[in-house]
Amino acid sequence: MAAKALKPQFVRLLVPAGKAAPTPPVGPALGARGVKSMDFCKEFNARTAHVAVGVPIPTVITIQPDRTFTFVTKTPPTAYFLKQAAGVEKGSGKPGSEPIGTVTLKHIYEIAKIKATDEHLKHLRLESIASTVVGTARTLGIKVVP
Repeated sequence: MAAKALKPQFVRLLVPAGKAAPTPPVGPALGARGVKSMDFCKEFNARTAHVAVGVPIPTVITIQPDRTFTFVTKTPPTAYFLKQAAGVEKGSGKPGSEPIGTVTLKHIYEIAKIKATDEHLKHLRLESIASTVVGTARTLGIKVVP
């Protein structure tokens, strides 16, 4: 049992840029693990100051056994970029039959270029990333036009 306590814990959160506050989801997720959520909030808001306020930022927080933490921020979700490009609030209720907006292939490649900067996608070709962006567009009910 003692060996388990020595492993770092990972917490994945989707936090709006510049708006991290010790309220849910941040406060309870970190407080339950003995981390001062205010420290995280100050550091996160400082690190995301260059991003437009409110943009959702996927964040992985690594909490060490001594309750210190580090965190890695990633690029916003693909769905966020697609909804921005198509000018829609949310995805379609019936993605296959009711398209709610359109994006061009230029948009797809721009989003793919942004996503390519993420650590877990660095080894993939831009075309591969772009095809996953097209797949996400389909699931949202956004039509891709040339």
